[in-house]
Amino acid sequence: MDDESGQRELLGGFLTRNGYDVTQADCAEAALNVYHTVFAPVAVVDMKMPGMNGLELLRRLKEINPFIQVLVLTAFGSVESAVEVMRAGAYDYLTKPVEDLQELILKLEKAAAQNKLIVDNQAMRERLNEIFPIPEIVGDSEAMVRVKEMISLVAPREATVLILGPSGTGKELVARAIHGLSKRADKRLVAINCAAFPETLLESELFGYEKGAFTGAEKAKQGRFELAEGGTLFLDEIGEMPLTMQVKLLRVLEERCIERLGSVKEIPLDIRVLAATNRNLDQMIAEGRFREDLFYRLNVIQVALPPLAGRTGDILLLAEKFIEKYARKIGKEVSGVEPSAARILTAYGWPGNVRELENIIERAIVLTQGTSLTEKDLIGLSTTVEPTRSRQVRLLAEVEKEHIEHALNTLDWNLSQTAETLGIHRNTLRAKIKEFRIAQKN
Repeated sequence: MDDESGQRELLGGFLTRNGYDVTQADCAEAALNVYHTVFAPVAVVDMKMPGMNGLELLRRLKEINPFIQVLVLTAFGSVESAVEVMRAGAYDYLTKPVEDLQELILKLEKAAAQNKLIVDNQAMRERLNEIFPIPEIVGDSEAMVRVKEMISLVAPREATVLILGPSGTGKELVARAIHGLSKRADKRLVAINCAAFPETLLESELFGYEKGAFTGAEKAKQGRFELAEGGTLFLDEIGEMPLTMQVKLLRVLEERCIERLGSVKEIPLDIRVLAATNRNLDQMIAEGRFREDLFYRLNVIQVALPPLAGRTGDILLLAEKFIEKYARKIGKEVSGVEPSAARILTAYGWPGNVRELENIIERAIVLTQGTSLTEKDLIGLSTTVEPTRSRQVRLLAEVEKEHIEHALNTLDWNLSQTAETLGIHRNTLRAKIKEFRIAQKN
């Protein structure tokens, strides 16, 4: 889309010869009219045109197709314009006149690939929303989309699943989701925390016992294995199970039958076993504290949950869910968080993960006197944001960009002096400025 017919015809002809399906327009209004018929994944837009400019056209195209990737043509050296269009959502820009046609091809290919990635991800999310009716598992981040997809794939199978993740990430929710989407959903999900019982009690809790099996056993009792018959048994904190119990569990997984304490009668089992832990089982195996053969029996399929700090895009989604939950429970009209509170929530490191976030929101709902949560309601978080953030590992490119930007601003954008100070060639500095899209501040 370019008002200069010579440049437009040149680029259009070149792209057509290289296998692209090209539709041309000499102004923004004409481009909008024709776009409804072609709905192309990528557009090349001139920044300056008569009537509607390229920036407004970009915004209008995004309204029609939120997934479109736009390459903007801008005058050589107009860094401000380039920065503006990038902020408005352009995929990339090229300076006019376009002399390096191979660079144009490369950027078009990348833009098309980006469009396909976004469209495919959106389609996958919509598909997951249809087949994954578990509202308790919240998150649209890439990591959580993968977890949801894994759950939807493994749930209909009968395989044993090992759920890994730090404390507070929702391992039991995942177990409930797998059970709820399985063929056993109409039967029981029986859960037991292996860390909550000493070894002697854990054995009787799992296997049950006959009357008189030990002092105090006045009547027979079914264990968790029997209670889960036809359904699912969830063994939480499996890493805390004593070695002697690990041997007995391994036998159950291999033979699919149990004996109650005080009995020699074998009871066949029809159950699915799910297990979870926040421990490093590989390290425990190396230290002799967890049986390798049991690990292989449990780890048929693995679902790994990321820490909350690794999916910051989900923090506010989870916060909204907890606000709605506890506002309704307590009877307050509270909705959303103020911008300053949102910044604190997303900057905090969340060592306690989702469970800690839920506790913080519940406390805030109890204490708040407003209709939305403010920084003051998040007691204890504001003072810990900076230290927590400083401990996080940052991308090397992010640190490099910040350092170069600081040097440029300190030396008033004197490229020669900045390059010398940084110990790099001036051309390297120019390339870095372009790569990181660093713009000079007014």
